[in-house]
Amino acid sequence: VQLQASGGGLVQPGGSLRLSCEASGSISSINKMGWYRQAPGKERELVAQISSTTGIHYGDSVKGRFTISRDDAKNAVDLQMNSLKPEDTAVYLCNAGTYGMGAWTDYWGQGTLVTVSS
Repeated sequence: VQLQASGGGLVQPGGSLRLSCEASGSISSINKMGWYRQAPGKERELVAQISSTTGIHYGDSVKGRFTISRDDAKNAVDLQMNSLKPEDTAVYLCNAGTYGMGAWTDYWGQGTLVTVSS
């Protein structure tokens, strides 16, 4: 599985950005797909994820502001980020997970930087 992320950039507080992550390769094996983020000096955290078995999940800090959606035509997941705050500044990482032989395998795309600043 290969993941190609796009979007990101600089936005003012209260603004919006949209990230997209397109998958290629063994797409049919993907069980979950979504976004994590990592800010300097902080641990990686879940932002949003779509699972084929458990549905949609959001990190507590983004609930009500971010929306994840699927674009099956592009084999992609999009992340619409609204009401952005400075604390949303981080490198956003696209993630896909496959399950087989009793174990999960994680795949990561290249990070895309989101900076929220006035």
